[in-house]
Formats: sequence, C-alpha cells, structure tokens
Amino acid sequence: MNALAPAPLPDWLDRLLPFRRYVLQVRAHRMHVMESGPPDAPVVLLLHGNPTWGFLWRKVELALGGAPLRVVMPDLVGLGLSDKPPAETHTLEFHSAQLEELIRQLGADELTFVGQDWGGPIGMSAITALEGKVRLKALVVLNTVLGPPKRGFRPTAFHRFARLPLVSELTFRYAQFPQSLLGFAQGDRHSISGDVARAYRWPLRNREERVAPLALARMVPNSLEHPSVDGLRRIEAFVQAFQGPAAIVWGEKDPVLGRLRRRLENLLPQARVTSTNAGHFLQEEVPNDIAAAIRHVTS
Repeated sequence: MNALAPAPLPDWLDRLLPFRRYVLQVRAHRMHVMESGPPDAPVVLLLHGNPTWGFLWRKVELALGGAPLRVVMPDLVGLGLSDKPPAETHTLEFHSAQLEELIRQLGADELTFVGQDWGGPIGMSAITALEGKVRLKALVVLNTVLGPPKRGFRPTAFHRFARLPLVSELTFRYAQFPQSLLGFAQGDRHSISGDVARAYRWPLRNREERVAPLALARMVPNSLEHPSVDGLRRIEAFVQAFQGPAAIVWGEKDPVLGRLRRRLENLLPQARVTSTNAGHFLQEEVPNDIAAAIRHVTS
C-alpha cells in the first residue's frame, strides 16, 4: 500500500480527528482514508454515504474503546477530502470499482463491513465483485438499502426534488444543500451543530466542488429502469445468501429511510436488531449502540 501524505487540516478540525490519515491513489482518483488500531488486526471497513465523509464515524471509532481491530474510514470519491470528479462520473459501478481497489490495497483477505446510506450498497457492490478473493466475515447495516426498490414505489421528497431541473442544481451548488441542513434529518437536531455541522460543510466549501451530493442523489432509482437497479439486484442476491454474523442498528426518526428497517430484517434474518430514536446520521446520536453491534459480530 503506497500511501501519500494528506493535506493538513485546520486546527479546529484536526482536533476532532485523532486518527492516522493518508491518501491512496485508487485508479484515476485520490481517496482520503482514516485508520485506527493495529495494522495487522482484523479489518473493519466503515463507509459513509451522501453527503458526508469519514468524519461521520469518529464517535463510533472512539466508542470501540481500543478494541483489537483495524478500523478503516475512507471518504467516497467526490466527498470529504477525496478527489472531486465531474457529475457524470458518479455511478454505482464507478464507486464500487473505487472501493474494490481500495480493499485490494488494504491487503486484507477478509473484513467486517459497516455501511450507512449510499455506503451500504456501494460497499456491498464492491464486496460482491470481490467474492472469492476477499471474504465478508460479518456485516453491520445502518439506515441504508441493500436491494432495488419494489415495483410501484414512489421516490422520497428529497429524491424527487433532486430530479427537478435547474432549481435542484442551484440549490445543491449554491446553498450547500443538503450538507448545510443535516440536523433536520436527526432525532436530535442539536446532534449536528456548531463545529460538527461546520466539519460536514468544510470539505465542500468551494462551490465548484459541490458536485457529488446532487449526483449521488440522482444515483437513487426513480424507476425500475434506472441504471443503479441491476447493481442493486446483485447486491440483494448476495446479501440474501450471506450466512455470517450480522447486525442492524436503525434510526427510526430518519425522514429518508426510517421506514425500511423491516426490509433489511427480511434480507438478514440472522441479524441482531437495535432500534433507536436516532435520525438518518445515527452515528452522531447512538455511537455506543453501533460500536456494540460491531463488537457483537466480530467477537
């Protein structure tokens, strides 16, 4: 693994991230990664979604309390401190390929995967593609989807808005939407405020780099003919066949995905389920519950 030095962070943000940080060249793009724990310990890969970055996992890592795990927290390309490619780059296949290469560079032959929001299907798409090369040891899912929508579904208000011409582009680009309003997706709106809210805005502070949030919102299917659907079907088949340890930690106050817990339970009948009053970004509200789920599946 040929790691490059990351760009320095402002002091107020650096204090919030007491982890090893590095940058990897992953195919044509640079990916920012944070890590903790012994380099030869079992790998736990934590993957965020839209529009956050690895910062989202800091409380979970700290709640693990020095567990003998190699905790890896990358930033998806387009978000966080990773490269910011143009909008047309963003597809499920692109992000899956990026993560496949990252996992190869980590050098692990097995891993535990923890995913939330788009991190769930992107991570599972990469792991599905690596079947036979890297073993999925255990799985923890948080407010995500791991399959295609059902026939007759209706996209959420957020995703319908993302399809509106011009107005969505102006709002996402010029108003820092939705990263400026993350607290409204929470059970406790104060869980994302002050320097924490500032930290979610900081990587996309330059207007020309605010491309991925809208592109990732449009990656969500608005019909069964959407380009993401085939990949989501492959993920669903893989998860249905997975017999290893699993856990679900769910934020019931999530206005985007809160109602989908039972669908994940049906896919993972062996999973231990923890239902909470958290919102969409539950890592900020219930990190101890998430850390307990990770300990459960890795013990």
